[in-house]
Amino acid sequence: MSAAPFPSYPAIAVAAGAAALLALFRFLVRVRRDRLVADTPTARIRSAAQGYVKLTGRALPAGPAPTAAPLTSRPCVWWSYEIEQEQKDSRGNSRWRTVENGTSVELFALVDDDDARCLVGPVSAEVSPNVRNVWYGTTPRPVGPPRDSIPLPHSGDWRYTESLLGVGARLCVMGELRSRSELGDASAAALAKLHEWKQNQRSLLARFDLDHDGRLSDAEWEAARAAAAREARTETLESPIERVSVISQPTNGEPFLIAPFSPAALEKRERLFAALYFVLGLACVVLCAWAIRHA
Repeated sequence: MSAAPFPSYPAIAVAAGAAALLALFRFLVRVRRDRLVADTPTARIRSAAQGYVKLTGRALPAGPAPTAAPLTSRPCVWWSYEIEQEQKDSRGNSRWRTVENGTSVELFALVDDDDARCLVGPVSAEVSPNVRNVWYGTTPRPVGPPRDSIPLPHSGDWRYTESLLGVGARLCVMGELRSRSELGDASAAALAKLHEWKQNQRSLLARFDLDHDGRLSDAEWEAARAAAAREARTETLESPIERVSVISQPTNGEPFLIAPFSPAALEKRERLFAALYFVLGLACVVLCAWAIRHA
């Protein structure tokens, strides 16, 4: 069996040159991100201005209970998963084919040390999970959680990957903060008030049974609905205005980052990636020059 031919020097030069340009582009992107992360001050949620911000805090469920991870049912605030199946061709070469995947889009809360909170909409965010597990099995869906030990390769034809942001994880979030004020739903309040009045039929009849026949006619029911709507609108207008803040994907193309790091650690990560791309680009330039010299 003959060995595969060695690529020609011109082909090596072209490939190395293209890789060098790509690494240079990624280096410039990371340098810009590093400057953006370093130059954006960390704000407090309670006093943060509208627009692009950097916030820190604990990740908590937006509702009364955390969401459940789809593969293991572990409580979390964000999840991402992938199920792959190993396939082999006629030559015995194997590859992993993605059969199923998904990413959470549910809002979760970010609560800082002052107990101020905002909501985080993770759609289109670059999320760095604080928990990531890869394990293997023999069924299309895992029959149990991942083992604590390191999984052995080829211990099954199915590979499961699950990434999570755990409840209580300390996060640094960079994105666009938007706030709005909510007065509540007057229609829902009117229906709730009518339901409350129905619980006391004697009081309801005494107030709206104008002909005293012991029941409410259509016209009298309409009067009761109108009274409930008036009282609900009054109570809604007099209730405290709730300010809801959500940090989500920026509209101006700035990076939307969610990471379980401190601001200093996030800056360090961006600098590290920039340095790695620079070294990779330099190595590709050297390889390109070597191939041109021998061409």
